[in-house]
Amino acid sequence: MSRVCELTGKGPATGNNVSHANNKTKRRFLPNLNDVSLVSETLGRPIKFRISASALRTVDHRGGLDKFLAKAKDAELSAKALKVKKEIAKAQASA
Repeated sequence: MSRVCELTGKGPATGNNVSHANNKTKRRFLPNLNDVSLVSETLGRPIKFRISASALRTVDHRGGLDKFLAKAKDAELSAKALKVKKEIAKAQASA
């Protein structure tokens, strides 16, 4: 399973563990990923995503999944999220 957020593209970062004696060893900082079901108001059904906790807060802040995806850049979204974004846009255009 990939350790990348499906909505923001946030992935593992690298850095150092620094001991009290100032010894440095490589380490990875993993994103805080959670499996969530977000409901699209336009489509009227829940969609499962694996997103970071910060992305979940951003979705709530922007007013839901539909509004988040409308503002999101296509390059940051996963293939699944991009497909949902196009479905929402198509449903809004026909309504």
